[in-house]
Amino acid sequence: MTPALATPPHERRPRKSWLRSPLARQIKAPLVCIGCSLAVWQLLCLANPSGFPGPIQVITQTWDPYISQPFYDNGGTAKGLGLQILISLQRVAIGYSLAAILGIAAGLAIGLNDFLRRGFDPLIQVLRTVPPLAWLPISLLLLQQADSAAIFVIFITAVWPIVINTAVGIREIPQDYTNVARVLRLRKRSYLRDILLPATAPYVFTGLRISVGLAWLAIVAAEMLKADGGIGFFIWDAYNAGGDTSTSQIILAILYVGIVGLILDRLVGLVGDRVAGGGR
Repeated sequence: MTPALATPPHERRPRKSWLRSPLARQIKAPLVCIGCSLAVWQLLCLANPSGFPGPIQVITQTWDPYISQPFYDNGGTAKGLGLQILISLQRVAIGYSLAAILGIAAGLAIGLNDFLRRGFDPLIQVLRTVPPLAWLPISLLLLQQADSAAIFVIFITAVWPIVINTAVGIREIPQDYTNVARVLRLRKRSYLRDILLPATAPYVFTGLRISVGLAWLAIVAAEMLKADGGIGFFIWDAYNAGGDTSTSQIILAILYVGIVGLILDRLVGLVGDRVAGGGR
């Protein structure tokens, strides 16, 4: 047999560097920008070490127990940040689920019926501009419980983008789709399943994505005023407690809030992309 000839050095394919991979290109820009922001923050705090804490001081002051033990539980409201976030997420899950179910149903009804659309549009436009915390006193008077009041605030804050986007999605369905359905004499169930829902899915998930951010914002604000546990309660409790490490605790909690909000937004967006893309 003729021995295999070695590939000349000048014809060998160069090895791809990890830094040139698609994953590296995606994370390189955020890492550089975040790193520069942290460096500027730290440099600004060096002028007054006893003032506002820098990132290094935040980590050292909150490492034990808030970073190293995020799920510690000493009873009552003395819990780690991980447990506090789980408490908040439970409230958000209930309020957001109710908003999604009722919001999609109301959006479908308003989008399909011109009378309902003209009748409820002024009311929706007025109520959607009310700040979340403005609903808290009313919810406390009606429900008499902090948890129920917080869930109601989440619901009333998150429901409007879902209603509006669902209704707009129905109004934007091409007339050709409706004409084809009439020619084929599709039943209402088939029309809803095969035409209405697929066509409005991108609009619905746009509303759901906006609403999940508003729901997370609302629960943090509501817990800061009236709640037993939760990440908002932790922030307000750290502020009232004072002390040398209170500012670092608040900064760390705010960072956790932002990270969880980002994760929630990406999850809803991912589900929306898969549903709108037919599961591909």
